[in-house]
Amino acid sequence: MTTFFSCTQSDTIEMALQSKMTVYAAIAGVLGLMGGIVYYASLDNESLEQAEIELVNIELRDVNSLKNQAKFDVTFLVTNPSEKTFTVSQIGYQLYGDGELLGSGQYSTADIALPGRAIFYSGASVPLKSTFVLSMSEENSGVYNSMINNEIANFMADGSLTTETSWSVIESEFKSELK
Repeated sequence: MTTFFSCTQSDTIEMALQSKMTVYAAIAGVLGLMGGIVYYASLDNESLEQAEIELVNIELRDVNSLKNQAKFDVTFLVTNPSEKTFTVSQIGYQLYGDGELLGSGQYSTADIALPGRAIFYSGASVPLKSTFVLSMSEENSGVYNSMINNEIANFMADGSLTTETSWSVIESEFKSELK
């Protein structure tokens, strides 16, 4: 009978130690690769934080007398002053009229894949519209009537703007006034 392998106990221990070292090296390599990916993704953060947002228009779209609701188109102008191309996935905001809180609103494309969103190339300014619904109640009937009669002189929005690239997501705070 011929033997293909002839191993002694010391050879077996040496092979087991070599196998462990290979596994440890593979784990270290994967962790290093993950660290490199995180570092590479963080290179976009500074460019994404430069995104500018401005409240540019609020327009009455519809008044529903049965539901005591009014719908407004709220338009934000988002500008990319950086060299990095990005998209906007979300704008969450609180809307104020003449210093009084009207409510909160949101523009969102979070459920749309990156290629389907508005793209902000370097130097581009793109208007983004959001629907804001104001419901009349006993507490806000004066503000509601002022809004539908176009009697509010100053609007202010503050909230957060979420910008994305294929590697990074940044949420930055904003405050913008429309007179």
